[in-house]
Amino acid sequence: MPLRPGTHKPPAPTTAKHKPPETRQTSTERGYGYRWQQARAGYLRKHPLCVHCQREGRVEPATELDHIVPHRGDKDLFWSRENWQGLCRMHHSRKTAAEDGGFGNARRS
Repeated sequence: MPLRPGTHKPPAPTTAKHKPPETRQTSTERGYGYRWQQARAGYLRKHPLCVHCQREGRVEPATELDHIVPHRGDKDLFWSRENWQGLCRMHHSRKTAAEDGGFGNARRS
């Protein structure tokens, strides 16, 4: 019976795609802890519809609380209610992907 040929396994990742991702803070460390969850729930109770869907003439529930201008760690901007908007999952995903340069490609600043 013939022997199965060996497979090549490089000793380490060689491209950026194969390198381990940079470590990221937990959601709580980034500010999305209990206080945020309470503020988010209160905001979505008062603003239950997706603002982008409303502009398109549709009625969809807002399931995500979005920062209109990305806060990038700025706590004042993070907690500014004038910078918040309710979005449906689809619009929030699209907006986040456009801002970050695509799914899974978060910008580093």
